[in-house]
Amino acid sequence: MIWADSSGVSATDRGLSYGDGLFETIRMEGCGAVLLSRHLQRMVTDAAVLGIAVTEPALRDAVRDAVGAHAEAFGSGGWVLKLVLTRGSGGRGYRPADESVPSLIVSASAMPPLPAPQGVAAGLSGFPLTVNPRLAGIKTLNRLEQVMASRELTDELYEVVMCDSEGQLVEGTRTNVLMKARDHWITPPREQLAVAGIMRGYVMDCLESQGEKVEYSTISPSMLKRSDCQGLYLMNSVIGIVPVRRFDGLDLPVNDALATIFNPLDLVES
Repeated sequence: MIWADSSGVSATDRGLSYGDGLFETIRMEGCGAVLLSRHLQRMVTDAAVLGIAVTEPALRDAVRDAVGAHAEAFGSGGWVLKLVLTRGSGGRGYRPADESVPSLIVSASAMPPLPAPQGVAAGLSGFPLTVNPRLAGIKTLNRLEQVMASRELTDELYEVVMCDSEGQLVEGTRTNVLMKARDHWITPPREQLAVAGIMRGYVMDCLESQGEKVEYSTISPSMLKRSDCQGLYLMNSVIGIVPVRRFDGLDLPVNDALATIFNPLDLVES
């Protein structure tokens, strides 16, 4: 475990050299963490895909240490905890060593300004998103496409949404997308996503448990112009859920159908 404000990260760490690792960004409320179990379970599951050994108890210990080190500075309010798990150092070139000691880099920061609940403006990114099917949905450290797309953000745009090679909406630079149709919901399937977000998974579970129909399929920009489009949402585990009131110059209906699903104080775990 390495504190991000220390000098303990090796220049040979594979996370730095090759993006060989993954990360979680967790919303904290005082000493508690929002949807903590989902975050830790995802990190353990996705680390196993990459062949990086980590256990949920070890991650929980790290979270407790981070709370002890940082929570007091933020008081009872919100803050953000980031866990970066890398394969550690070792191995010649791209090939990792047979045995390596993973690094867990821990950092804390203030909560970013939350978007207005009445909705935000978003745009269409000109930078395409490609997803390796073997790594689909995994929040790896390889986020250069999102970095490039985020350069298109302006003061007027809260987010830009990236498309696949066929021009279908996939996800924002830091958010997943969900569309409300007349009698169902639509979100791109995991196999098309660079990051299958924790908030996305939670919202889908809530909708399906309430008997709502959820369709996992692509969203074309033209679908937002149809009369049965009742809203478009952006979501991640820090901001929660926010409606899009204007997308790429198109005014969209703002629907409050998800307003009761996300209350961070109801989802805090210690």
